[in-house]
Amino acid sequence: MFEGEMASLEAILKTQTIKVPKPLKVIDLPGGSTAFVMEHLEMRGLNRHSALLGTQLADLHLHNQQLGEKLKKEGSTVGKGQGQTEVQFVDQFGFHTVTCCGYLPQVNDWQSDWVTFFARQRIQPQMDMVEKKSGDREARELWAQLQLKIPSLFCDMEIVPALLHGDLWGGNVAEDDSGPIIFDPASFYGHSEYELAIAGMFGGFSSSFYSAYHSKIPKAAGFEKRLKLYQLFHYMNHWNHFGSGYRGSSLNIMRNLVK
Repeated sequence: MFEGEMASLEAILKTQTIKVPKPLKVIDLPGGSTAFVMEHLEMRGLNRHSALLGTQLADLHLHNQQLGEKLKKEGSTVGKGQGQTEVQFVDQFGFHTVTCCGYLPQVNDWQSDWVTFFARQRIQPQMDMVEKKSGDREARELWAQLQLKIPSLFCDMEIVPALLHGDLWGGNVAEDDSGPIIFDPASFYGHSEYELAIAGMFGGFSSSFYSAYHSKIPKAAGFEKRLKLYQLFHYMNHWNHFGSGYRGSSLNIMRNLVK
């Protein structure tokens, strides 16, 4: 569990776009338990720096695309400069290690196609868990229909892999005097819109956050429907964590998307 979080924090830290606690070490403890040591930060609830969070999150999401553009221009390896860890352009969707969203592991095997990655490695594992626990026939039938519909939500879209926090809800952000801080990530390279799905659930963020974010990454056509598709993952993840109280929300999204 902690190896994925450590790798996520390291990846975000290397972009130098948004503050995270510096990861230090994962330690195996007697009895089979594990501890994760990271930098101590004096944090308080996000308040003054909501707009800056939107700006810096957009910078994180644009970082890989800008590396790619620089690479094309220079025709050479893009690095961080002498003596620093090199950051390479990533042209696929996934991550180099397993991460956890909550306590459930997420396999992040690399895929060249975003729709394939999302369907196979985000929704399908959640559906498999639902099937194993409850054999929910309606969920199974709706998912079979939705799989056929998903590609139509991405017509004429070119998606450049963006490094994501992966679980950016209000409980995983804070601030200090210097600006916003994000923590407890489940990172991977994916579609930037995916990040905003859970951000809009469970209270969400202020309008200044969204204004700042979309001033750098404007909403593309079909944004609202795709946002619902991405929220489906989080509702299903909650269903598998906390029980069938999240079944209704999950099925409603699927019903609306297959119309």
